[in-house]
Parts: sequence; C-alpha cells; structure tokens
Amino acid sequence: MIGKPSAVVIGTTGGIGKALCEQITAQNTFEKVFCFGRPEFELRDEASIAAAAEEVADFNVTLVINAAGFLHNPMQMPEKNFRDLNVESLSHCFAINAIGPALIFKHFTPFLPRDSRSVVAHLSARVGSIGDNNLGGWYGYRASKAALNQIIKTASIELKRTHPKAISVALHPGTVETKLSEPFSSNKTNRKSPEEAAKNLLAVIDSLSTDQTGGFFDWSGSSIPW
Repeated sequence: MIGKPSAVVIGTTGGIGKALCEQITAQNTFEKVFCFGRPEFELRDEASIAAAAEEVADFNVTLVINAAGFLHNPMQMPEKNFRDLNVESLSHCFAINAIGPALIFKHFTPFLPRDSRSVVAHLSARVGSIGDNNLGGWYGYRASKAALNQIIKTASIELKRTHPKAISVALHPGTVETKLSEPFSSNKTNRKSPEEAAKNLLAVIDSLSTDQTGGFFDWSGSSIPW
C-alpha cells in the first residue's frame, strides 16, 4: 500500500482513547485517523471488528492503538478474594481485555505495510504483570491483562516473519483520571489527565525500535516485567 500513512484508534469512547484520537488528528501527519468506539465498534463482536477493519483496507495503516479495556461497571467490581469469583465476570473481562484484542490482530494486521515501520499498541496494565504482583486480588483484570500481554508477545513473533518492520507492544499508561480508575485511586497527585497520558504514550510509540517489538512498557518508556 502506497500513500500517506493512516492511523487507527480503538476505544475512543473512553478518556484515553478520545485524547489519543484528538492528539493524533491534531498532528496532521496522517492522511486519515480512524476513531472507533462504542456502540458501532464492539470488542465482544467479531463482525464489528471485521467491519471496522474493512473500512481501513484501502489506506496505508501504519499505527493501530487499542485503548479499550474493562475493569468494572455498576454490576461488577474487581474481585478481592476467591469468594467473589464467578464465570460471568471472568468471561466479560477476558472478552474485552484479551479476546477482542486478539481479534484486532486477526483483522487489522493484514493491512499493515510489509516494507515500512508500523506499530500495533494495546493498552495493558501494570497489574497484568505476573512478576510485579505483590498484592493479589483483581483476578479477572490481572489475568485478562496477562493474557493480553501473551497475545501481544506471540503476535510480535508472527508479525516479524511477514512484517519485519512492524512493532507490537503492550503499554501501561499509568493511573489516569478516567471512569475506569476513578474508584481506585485516592492519591490524586499521581494521576494524569487523559491528555497527558495520551501525550506520554505517543512519545513512547514514536521512540520504539523494531528490536523492542513484543515488549511491555510504561508511560515513560521503561520496561515492565512480565
């Protein structure tokens, strides 16, 4: 695919996704910025993901960012212990945080350029790190983000065979002032605005090299243990 690069941002109904879409558009470096969010785009619906991918098929997509994720809703909060575990909650976490992102790889990566740099970045979370887990709890969110990290790593290996200049990474944005983190952060001094988080993430993406594909990085570009 020739032509000016285009970008895709998924999860633009959330605070970080919306800020990413706005900042990438404002850069004016992409021919088109596709911004996908609910209700038209639904990570639990493969047909929805496939339809969105078809929209970008004729463009030179060099950047795909998935900022969608699930931690809680009014009916479902993160588990504190074994007693809180149930099939429906765990399935919902995995559907949005792991299965949906895997299907993004399936449907969007065929449109990446084979001979030039491209980036596929999914927002993960530090609590998805197995090596960094010292507190326990939050089973569904932790496990589904750990699964996402494995999917990203595995996809990076496959992509390297067909798209040697493609970069697949997991990114931790830090604690951001969004509805997702609102009930769980009492220390407001360490919280970032969605705009600041988006700026940090885009800086990390711009700095990535192909030898960092398959990595897990925080908002400052520091590596996070698996």
